[in-house]
Amino acid sequence: MRFEMTITRHRTVLAAALGLCLISAGPALADGGGSGGGGGSGSTTCPPGQVYDANSQSCVKQGSEVIPDKALTDYAYALAKAERYDEALDVLNLLKNPNTPEALNYRGYATRKLGRVDEGIGYYRKSIALDPRYAKVREYLGEAYVIKGEIGQAKAQLHAIKTICGTACEQYQHLALAISNRGATW
Repeated sequence: MRFEMTITRHRTVLAAALGLCLISAGPALADGGGSGGGGGSGSTTCPPGQVYDANSQSCVKQGSEVIPDKALTDYAYALAKAERYDEALDVLNLLKNPNTPEALNYRGYATRKLGRVDEGIGYYRKSIALDPRYAKVREYLGEAYVIKGEIGQAKAQLHAIKTICGTACEQYQHLALAISNRGATW
């Protein structure tokens, strides 16, 4: 029972950190999106070379083997939200299994935001190969196509998102806006 209470408490702290990340990052059309948060208690991210460990509720040395891939992936998201793209990639390099849809999506996002759009597209495609119904990665792939001026390709991703979650989901709305703005940098 005590173990379950500890797990519940850690999940609450992680959820609060995610909320803080989202609030402090402000509005953005392409936010790295996905399944989790990261960041430290009271701050969005840890200092360079450290990652947030939900178990100890503190920043720990980046090479720490005790942090599970899911937590590292979530922390990479938090770094990307803080526009610390190189550091997000460094954290993703720590994953035991870097070939998950979320990790590949975040890697694509960070590389795209660093201006390496074609490289980002490659990661997005790998993510889609693992999970074709992952709407967030399709949104980002579509935005990458908009950046390249390949509006037809972007619209194909918009159509795929529509079949996954309809036109009311935020992924559809964000990509539709990107397409209508044609070329705004995300």
